[in-house]
Amino acid sequence: MRSRQGITELFTTFLQFDADRVIGWATDSRLRRNILNCQARLSEPENSETFWVSYWYKVWQTKTENLAGGHLSAYLQEVCFWAAKKTAVNFSSGQYTLSDCFQMVTTSTDKVLKRFKPEMGFNLKNYASAIFSSELKEMLRQQNEVDISTNWRLLRRLSQKRLVESLQNAGLSADTIERYILAWKCYQSLYAPQQSTGTRKLARPDDAIWTAIAQLYNFQRQTQLSSPGAESSPETIEKWLVASAKAARAYLYPNMASLNAPRGDDDSGGEFQDFLPQLKQESLLTEIVAEEELVERQSQQSEISGVLLAALNELDAEAQNIIKLYYSENLKQQEIAKQLGVKQYTVSRRLTKSKEVLLLKLANWTKESLHISLNSQVLNYINTVLEEWLQAHYSRPSV
Repeated sequence: MRSRQGITELFTTFLQFDADRVIGWATDSRLRRNILNCQARLSEPENSETFWVSYWYKVWQTKTENLAGGHLSAYLQEVCFWAAKKTAVNFSSGQYTLSDCFQMVTTSTDKVLKRFKPEMGFNLKNYASAIFSSELKEMLRQQNEVDISTNWRLLRRLSQKRLVESLQNAGLSADTIERYILAWKCYQSLYAPQQSTGTRKLARPDDAIWTAIAQLYNFQRQTQLSSPGAESSPETIEKWLVASAKAARAYLYPNMASLNAPRGDDDSGGEFQDFLPQLKQESLLTEIVAEEELVERQSQQSEISGVLLAALNELDAEAQNIIKLYYSENLKQQEIAKQLGVKQYTVSRRLTKSKEVLLLKLANWTKESLHISLNSQVLNYINTVLEEWLQAHYSRPSV
């Protein structure tokens, strides 16, 4: 994969794949025009990567220009690629290719941007790397469960919130969604199979159960639905539930389509990205993060590294060695246990305890130095920051 050169290319190009091989970079014409217009408004050329990341992130937060998210997505393409490559290699089933994983992980970009907190002092690429990897692994795990689950098992696993979102995503009307949800509730109430709850090959309910489900639905529709409508047969109820399962699969685990993919079969079809709407461009150059803010963030990064290095040094020798083997050599807990001559659960316990100590040190520093109140969301963020710091720290070559 060729490294991108210059600010314009870095914020306007996207990876192209041929089957499972990277073949180059494709330029998004709208993003290119947008950044060239912004550069032209500057009194002096600005070639700092940090400057433009800060600028586009600030624009993205204000939601005044939708192209800002496109620029940041382009900027994170290499991070997406390496997260996908590492996960594709380690995903034992071999069911998902590198390009599959890449397309999946790019859908998490908005989640990265929503959670990112630049005031913590870490750069966007480092944070995105940790988030992309964990999100992709979770997607693949859940995708595998959905692929091998029957409709009837999937419907028992779904929460009402997820089912409503799935049906809304399918474009169904509010009245239809209401009917489908009531049918699903009746199914949940009356279909209690004797098989183990963990089975994914749950069989279709028999005809007697479908009749009971339809009877319960027809009784409850009078009080549970805004518009009760006519009675529904067992066949209709089953049809609704199959449609619900299909909508859930499509919403929770959609097929990925590249913006660089051809739009039609002929040469005039163009690419999907060529048909994105031309959005109004707003200049927010007067609100760009000042240079002193960037210096302050760099200083915070240094302080955080100092806090974590000191905390690492306070751990006993065995704990330090376990962390080093885990992050520096990417050994599994069983491999570490074998190398150290201890039990696997000992390695697991020591690793968890050591990371809790580091997390506590970093959380206390955040509260005292940055004056940020600690809650579950902040602690989750700090835990992610800790994880990516450990990965970065132990990936550096020894001096």
